[in-house]
Amino acid sequence: MKFGTSGLRGLSVDLKGRASALYATAFGRYLLDAGMARRGDVILIGQDFRDSSPEIAANCADALDDLGFDVGDCGAVPTPALALYGLQEKAACLMVTGSHIPADRNGIKFYRPDGEIDKADEVAITTVATELDRAGFAFEPRGTRPRDVSAECLAVFRERNFNLLPADWLVGLKVGVYQHSTVARDLLGEVLEHFGATVVPFGGSEMFIPVDTEAVSDETVVKLEEVARQHGLDAVVSADGDADRPLVADETGMPLRGDLLGLIAANFLGARSIVTPVTSNSGIEAAGHFSVMRTRVGSPFVIAGMQDTVAAGQTHVAGFEANGGVLTASDFTVNGQVLRALPTRDCFVPILAALALAASRRQPLSTIAAAYHLPFAAADRLENFPVETSARLMAYLRAGPANLAVFLQPIGEVGSVSDIDGLRITLADRRIIHFRPSGNAPEMRCYAEAESEAAAATLLRSGLERIRWWAQAN
Repeated sequence: MKFGTSGLRGLSVDLKGRASALYATAFGRYLLDAGMARRGDVILIGQDFRDSSPEIAANCADALDDLGFDVGDCGAVPTPALALYGLQEKAACLMVTGSHIPADRNGIKFYRPDGEIDKADEVAITTVATELDRAGFAFEPRGTRPRDVSAECLAVFRERNFNLLPADWLVGLKVGVYQHSTVARDLLGEVLEHFGATVVPFGGSEMFIPVDTEAVSDETVVKLEEVARQHGLDAVVSADGDADRPLVADETGMPLRGDLLGLIAANFLGARSIVTPVTSNSGIEAAGHFSVMRTRVGSPFVIAGMQDTVAAGQTHVAGFEANGGVLTASDFTVNGQVLRALPTRDCFVPILAALALAASRRQPLSTIAAAYHLPFAAADRLENFPVETSARLMAYLRAGPANLAVFLQPIGEVGSVSDIDGLRITLADRRIIHFRPSGNAPEMRCYAEAESEAAAATLLRSGLERIRWWAQAN
């Protein structure tokens, strides 16, 4: 088990049973010892649609009940819905989800009563878990039945989204909803129909399908293109497994980049300060009337950056990641309604912001995307890439400029290097390539920016090929 960019992750078979109960117990004890909760307080649990999630959620419920918490079951619900309900109820939360990673893996995201845990919390929880493990922590499932609060949780999130736009704002738009196995599949259609859009649901699956909105697979793109053409759609929308990362494709079925969706959402909210990771598009600073802070990859770093920005006296503070998930550290007034701060990733705000822009301008999403004039960017990952190999590669590249120059020699000459998170190299010809191991999965990611879509795609392929070459040679 390991904390990564967002939550605890591991193989499903390893997380079931004792391991999930161990970390739930560690979280609960940490809350009690730190004075963030008392015995008898409500603690909420949500889950995604993975086969392993119900068992892991049940293990967590047993462990937290043993500690004296009043456990509430929010069911299969979007992570931002769980987080919002937790903030309203001043309750800690656990979300059982592996997000976008393969179905044989799963994870747990933790929330204090005041919001998502930070890196210091992760260290503290890990320390407690290690101490429990060494003391011979024992666990036997006993089938605790938490109170069902799923309807209440969903109602709070539904109302939040119903207030984002005027009634009938999306009338005239025909939108496909790629349902696959995201927990947002029903609510997305409901929200879009509330605003008058014609909804075409498709692709629902009882088997879990991992959808990475930051690196949409070629197979998924083909599916989106076929459905968009077949039904004459204005857009296709979806989300990852736990619905904290959006997927929006234009009228041709081509996905819009997540950082563009984040930028659209920031403008929609009227943000004055933006916090976003180094992997987001390099053109963001010039794309709006706001200050921009860059961070490492992962919601804890974005949240910390937003908190620092608020502490410095800034208002209208929002953040987003390259995957499109939007976070808010300030309350915003949208459509005459107060949108409460929700400092965790949300897929609904960027989806509705993009569709609202298309409806108000009466322009195709492809035209809107092109008007931002961002550098062309591409991203992908090598799956099932051993963590140990990633670590050795990054150590080699960081060992000295000669190693990096040799590695990149077939691609281009090194201009400058940023080491905020992974290695982000600006080449002498101003193209950008970024190598970054995943924080909590056996994946190696590569990001590329160039002067054209074809050049970015070529640079990305070259970067992935160099990673494969090095792994085979070493």
